[in-house]
Amino acid sequence: MLRRNIFILLSIAAVGILTALAQPPGGRGRRGGGQASLKEPFRGIAAGGKIEAGLFKVKSTGVSTEPVVKAAKAFLAGLTEDQTLKTIFPVDDIEWRSWDNRHFYKRRGVGFDEMNEQQRELAFGLLKASLSAKGVKQSQDIMKLNGTLAELANNFDEYGEWLYWITIMGDPSPTKPWGWQIDGHHLIINYFVLGDQVVMSPVFAGSEPVHATSGKFKGTLVMQDEQARGLAVIQALSKEQQQTAVLSSVKDGNNALAQAYKDNLDLDYAGLPASRMNDKQKSLLLDAIHEFVGTMNDGHAKVKMDEVQQHLDRTYFAWVGGTTDNSVYYYRIHSPVVLIEFDHERRVAPFRSREPTREHIHALLRTPNGNDYGKDLLRQHFERNHKAAAAAN
Repeated sequence: MLRRNIFILLSIAAVGILTALAQPPGGRGRRGGGQASLKEPFRGIAAGGKIEAGLFKVKSTGVSTEPVVKAAKAFLAGLTEDQTLKTIFPVDDIEWRSWDNRHFYKRRGVGFDEMNEQQRELAFGLLKASLSAKGVKQSQDIMKLNGTLAELANNFDEYGEWLYWITIMGDPSPTKPWGWQIDGHHLIINYFVLGDQVVMSPVFAGSEPVHATSGKFKGTLVMQDEQARGLAVIQALSKEQQQTAVLSSVKDGNNALAQAYKDNLDLDYAGLPASRMNDKQKSLLLDAIHEFVGTMNDGHAKVKMDEVQQHLDRTYFAWVGGTTDNSVYYYRIHSPVVLIEFDHERRVAPFRSREPTREHIHALLRTPNGNDYGKDLLRQHFERNHKAAAAAN
């Protein structure tokens, strides 16, 4: 075990050196149109072009992350040395920001497609330790539906159940910062850990199709609760409230704004603030938020929902599209501490369409104001350690 740990630490250092030597200034250049954004220092998603400071504190949550640490260590221990070397990165590596829903490039990390059955079980063990039962099932179902898409498109090079990759940032530890990422078509999860704190964002979840009506995974269905929760909010609003919440009744394209390479997005609050909602409407709004936050394990989901509740009156609900049970639409929930987007998108595969459809969904969960990937917590951790080291010297 000691030898294994030494190998992991040396691998992290080696990957950091090789990454620095290999990447062009500002980014790896492996992600097509995202290269320009990776040249920018991370700031975070901001309203009014300015980060609101002091929202996130390094503190104890009282919710243990020990199961996640153990699962990550077990996953790494189950890899070969070659797999380990390409799976681990420094905790502050640009790999965090290099995720992409699109499928046309080679991702980093170790892929499910190259894992044996035992390694896949250990990988899913990491997800099970980190996520709720809903989060695990949703992740596995999205992977299955990517297999369905491969069947429908007869394209097993670009789509498939096992075309997902895991990276580990840092050394899994009960005290030091670290994290993991899963990256693939319609499923990206960034999971940062510091002590017993967790930041799970950005998260990208979606599918095309959302329902397998044939093939190996027939009956698999995803994103219906997220779809229904937003609709319940807009339908519960009065006509006057809807006039404020609805940015446009026309939904003729894709509307999601905070997808890949949008870490420094300027996004002002829009729509109806929860301060103008009654108690029932606020409850429905919180239900919609929890549908997304609740994919992380129950304890840390509660911590996040408590944070959301503190800023509820500054939470805005915005809508694009129709409001009937069969409409296609986009909705956004935006507060100082959470950003959620749900979007019915145009078809891409196995055929393209000009109109958005309920058969292609993109959804995002982000932490505005500089704490995606736990960046603000990591900054504070580094600053405290630097001050402590300076004081000791």
